[in-house]
Amino acid sequence: QVQLVESGGGLVQAGGSLKLSCAASGRTAGVYSLGWFRQAPGKGREFVAEISASGGSTYYRSSVKGRFTVSRDTAENTIYLQMNGLKPEDTAVYYCAADHRSRLSITPDYWGQGTQVTVSS
Repeated sequence: QVQLVESGGGLVQAGGSLKLSCAASGRTAGVYSLGWFRQAPGKGREFVAEISASGGSTYYRSSVKGRFTVSRDTAENTIYLQMNGLKPEDTAVYYCAADHRSRLSITPDYWGQGTQVTVSS
């Protein structure tokens, strides 16, 4: 099993920044992809960003490209999501996800507990 623990959420004004962290522990040797999803009130969970095992490949949903950056510290088994230029529509619970597949699926093998991000206008 793999455990994922997020941190770094909070309340920020529009245009501000936040950095989320996700620490992975347990049987992480077989985890190949890590990333972030989010779920706004009354909406479904959606993909935000993904990073490969080596950290060499990253993927983003179009609405966050150029504003969000996903990175990975392999030695610490931690990934980060740097969010700049935040907008009210970024308000959601952000979930860390891990997958044994080479790419994150829409139903990853593991989820974190989520961290709230609220952007005020």
